[in-house]
Order: sequence, then structure tokens, then C-alpha cells
Amino acid sequence: MPNPKWRHSKRRTRARRTHYKIDPPQLATCSTTGERHLFHHAYTVDGNLYYRGHVLVPGKLFGDEVQG
Repeated sequence: MPNPKWRHSKRRTRARRTHYKIDPPQLATCSTTGERHLFHHAYTVDGNLYYRGHVLVPGKLFGDEVQG
């Protein structure tokens, strides 16, 4: 495995690493609920799970108890 022949200075190393930046996440606004969320991710509003403006998993309603 190749190794560097000469030591690189701190300045040179840091100058190279300045370009390793993280981009801010892209946020979308739901047309149905108005909630801000990440693109291509499901999100919850009032206990309901939404994806692309549609309810995927409805939240628990009052009085609906799971027996078990």
C-alpha cells in the first residue's frame, strides 16, 4: 500500500479538507398539511404518517384501544 514520501503541512492538509462540506437538507412543504419535511421521506402530523400528501398509516383515534 503506498505511503506518502514526504509529510504534508497542516496548512496543506486543511486547505484540501475545506472542500469537504455537508449540504443542507432539502426541505419540501406538503400541499395537504403544510408541514415541512425532507424530500422522499415519510413524516408524521397529529399521529398520522404521511408520504407525498397521502395518509399511509392513520393515527390511533380516541377510544380505539388495542386489546392484547
